[in-house]
Amino acid sequence: MEKTAKIYVAGHNGMVGSALVRRLNKEGYLNLLTKTSKELDLRIQNDVFSFLISEKPDYVFLAAAKVGGIAANDTFRADFLYQNLQIQNNIIHGSYLSGVKKLLFLGSSCIYPKMAPQPLKEEYLLTGALESTNEPYAIAKIAGIKMCEAYRDQFGCNFISVMPTNLYGPNDNYHLENSHVLPSMIRKFHEAKLIGKPFVELWGTGKPMREFLHSDDLASACFYIMENYNEKTHINIGIGEDVSIKELAKIIQNTIGYEGEIVWNTDKPDGTPRKLMDVSKLHELGWKHSIDLKEGIEKVYEDFKNNIVRKM
Repeated sequence: MEKTAKIYVAGHNGMVGSALVRRLNKEGYLNLLTKTSKELDLRIQNDVFSFLISEKPDYVFLAAAKVGGIAANDTFRADFLYQNLQIQNNIIHGSYLSGVKKLLFLGSSCIYPKMAPQPLKEEYLLTGALESTNEPYAIAKIAGIKMCEAYRDQFGCNFISVMPTNLYGPNDNYHLENSHVLPSMIRKFHEAKLIGKPFVELWGTGKPMREFLHSDDLASACFYIMENYNEKTHINIGIGEDVSIKELAKIIQNTIGYEGEIVWNTDKPDGTPRKLMDVSKLHELGWKHSIDLKEGIEKVYEDFKNNIVRKM
């Protein structure tokens, strides 16, 4: 990407989008296009098309999405399907209409079958049934991947897709019901410590295995891929290592200094048993993560205390 290129970061206020903006600024890219959801509703086709055709960005990072944890995905199934399809359809087609040079679409590791072999290779896509709790979101993301592929095949667009593993970082969602597992745990342990609560209840058995990537590492990977990857097939982004939810809980508990008990509510769902990304393709391309999980959790807990708690 040229330093003077006009770059549109869709979803710049979110955890992923804000990390992308930080990375691009660090690399010397200052001609960035950003719009808040109040300024531009990405679900409204005509508004998105008009914006892209008038602004004519050279490059697009499609990080905008409706996201949430197990509870939100399973409760608001129609919202997750409809809104994500609308957002990505409008931006991808609008990017084609406005002559965008290259677009990077961000998907999710939930696109892979629930019982797929581990670690998850790119070629496992569409080889089995999805996890039921987040199936609508996964279907939307799979549609985004296939849309990028189809626009490449039919129109010659250089639209690529990346599939990140579970993410955490600054600007995460800490809502107790609708957030992902890691930020939800941080808030639960933090609040339990403040009020001296004797136990913290967590969902499931704690046995599922999950991989976690800091959003700054994701932004670094996306920037690297945008510069160095032009293939049709999507590419996984992760660290290639995972921990059990129980292990994650202990790391967060120790980081926060909570001394109470952890109670596992086994009446609640576990979700997919394991989601570990095969990142050999990314490593062969020349990129590896730099922030380990313990260090990353310490960083986001400081951000949580300094920026999130004050707004609660």
